[in-house]
Amino acid sequence: MSAGPGSDLLGIPPTRLPEDPAAAALAEQDPRTVATAYPASSLVWAVLAEQALATEDPVTSYAFARTGYHRGLDSLRRAGWRGQGPVPWEHGPNQGFLRALAALARAAAAIGEEEERVRCTELLRASSTEAARELGL
Repeated sequence: MSAGPGSDLLGIPPTRLPEDPAAAALAEQDPRTVATAYPASSLVWAVLAEQALATEDPVTSYAFARTGYHRGLDSLRRAGWRGQGPVPWEHGPNQGFLRALAALARAAAAIGEEEERVRCTELLRASSTEAARELGL
């Protein structure tokens, strides 16, 4: 018997987060404004982290990415995630957490935090190989 798409060999079902209202707000507003309206959104923190990395501000990026990562972990746990198993990239609401995780890996690398970079990269790949591929990690 073969594993189907999105399944895990350990039988752990994929976690799918609920819709993130910040996603629509980001299309129309500055991310900092959106962060004040939706501070629990991992997506908005991921966007802020990516912007800070793009402007070569790795310390600020690290702080934003870590916030997005922890907000994402909170959401994943509420959705039934137990610290392992697939978090599918193709499910749009999961992308905030996955992007924050990738940004955290990149920011960690930029500030010389190698253990954190490795840990975040491994978690990203374990959660979603597609996300790791899409995000270049």
